[in-house]
Amino acid sequence: QVQFVESGGGLVQPGGSLRLSCVISENIFSIFRMGWYRQAPVNQREWVADVFSDGTTNYADSVKGRFTISTDNAERTMYLQMNSLKSEDTGVYLCNTSPSRYTWGQGTQVTVSP
Repeated sequence: QVQFVESGGGLVQPGGSLRLSCVISENIFSIFRMGWYRQAPVNQREWVADVFSDGTTNYADSVKGRFTISTDNAERTMYLQMNSLKSEDTGVYLCNTSPSRYTWGQGTQVTVSP
């Protein structure tokens, strides 16, 4: 079973930046699109961005131009660089394939607040 370990979250002021990491137990980058998702306290889990090994990326409209997804295949790690953070970006960020196929990890909490 593929497992995901997310890290890098924290408390940041509006306009700040964070870089999230997702370590994946198996190298599946060349098989599946890999995605970041987030879940706010009162919302359903939403897709944020995804990437494939050919370099193609997709972003939700709400984060386009502010977030950048990338991978380090050798390290089995996926990243999400988040800039110009807004309060509405607050939530637990999780990674999985896109669409999701495996059990979710614990996620990493991102809180954007003055």
